[in-house]
Amino acid sequence: MTTGANTEDLLRQLAPQVLGAVVRRYGDFAGAEDAVQEALLIAATTWPAEGLPDNPTGWLTRAASRRLVDQYRRDDARRRREDLAASWSMTPHEPAPGGDETLILMFMCCHPSLTPGAAIPLTLRAVGGLTTREIAAAFLVPEATMAQRISRAKAKIKASDEPFTLPSPEERAERLRSVLHVLYLLFNEGYASSSGSDLARKDLSGEAIRLTRGVRDALPDEPEVAGLLALMLLTDARRPARTRADGELVPLAEQDRSLWDRALIAEGVALITAALRGGQVGEYQVQAAIAAVHDQAARYTDTNWSEILALYGLLERMTGNPMVTLNRAVAAAMASGPSTGLALLDGLSERLGDHHRLHSVRAHLLELAGDTKAALEEFQAAAARTTNLREQHYLTTKAARLSTELADD
Repeated sequence: MTTGANTEDLLRQLAPQVLGAVVRRYGDFAGAEDAVQEALLIAATTWPAEGLPDNPTGWLTRAASRRLVDQYRRDDARRRREDLAASWSMTPHEPAPGGDETLILMFMCCHPSLTPGAAIPLTLRAVGGLTTREIAAAFLVPEATMAQRISRAKAKIKASDEPFTLPSPEERAERLRSVLHVLYLLFNEGYASSSGSDLARKDLSGEAIRLTRGVRDALPDEPEVAGLLALMLLTDARRPARTRADGELVPLAEQDRSLWDRALIAEGVALITAALRGGQVGEYQVQAAIAAVHDQAARYTDTNWSEILALYGLLERMTGNPMVTLNRAVAAAMASGPSTGLALLDGLSERLGDHHRLHSVRAHLLELAGDTKAALEEFQAAAARTTNLREQHYLTTKAARLSTELADD
């Protein structure tokens, strides 16, 4: 007998593979996704009581296939498909020829008929298993807006009659930017969950690393693929020191660096060093270089903040991303003092809105500047706006400590 938690983890892992198998067999992305969701729901309620089937992937694929066939048969407007549905085989799951079904599904979702703003959420949903709410949080848009975007993307995929195969090398290169962005967001959601009771979701970040390795195997000469993989490894290397035994967050400055995974750091440094030698520097390579500077510092006080500040300046010019500006403000504060960092935050609310990270960074810099009262207000504002319970607890604890300091004064 399996526990509900174990079943949930397994289903999350199998979901993209099953969806890939059903899409490959029947060619209907939207219908396959609905059918797979029904099969997953049935498995989640029956497997904990009855035990795992001998072939979980095959069980889910057959269950989803039956529901898809039934769906076609019930649809009077699709009578012409009944003969085809009756002829479809119900054989056990067979692996897709020539590659990982999840990887094929990811490239399929990044279809050229879709803009990156549509392809990326669709892939996060189909491959990463993220909820619409989580994806909306990553894109800083309302959940309803993201739901509409995903629905439109599924309709376009359906209308395109895209075959379930890896695209040609030329097409693959065109879709690569969206694929890498998907993997980047998937890893970020796994490493720092936007909501929930856990600080991180190792299943998501681990799957992002696995898929990125697969993309690198397929495209070994792409420096940005190597840069993204290096970034993931260099960041994931800190995971063992990032939380306490009770799951509470440990900030970078307080982490026990002896717990960092030195093998991952070595692999990541080697990857980014080789990628940068190619001379085609992209945003993931720059982020990996920043992570490498952090990971190679023996102590927090040894961090080369001037180098990190320069790299963030380059990254900001490349991307124009307000989150990069937010991180550059922290680096500027560490390199030149908190007032320098606070100055960089001026006007940033116009681009980031009322985001909790803007409040938390401002709180941190105000605390460094000695403005305890203002820092307390910003920590409270940040805690009120984050939807991750671990992060919320950390921010609330910081606010409580500053409140006590003010009371003692």
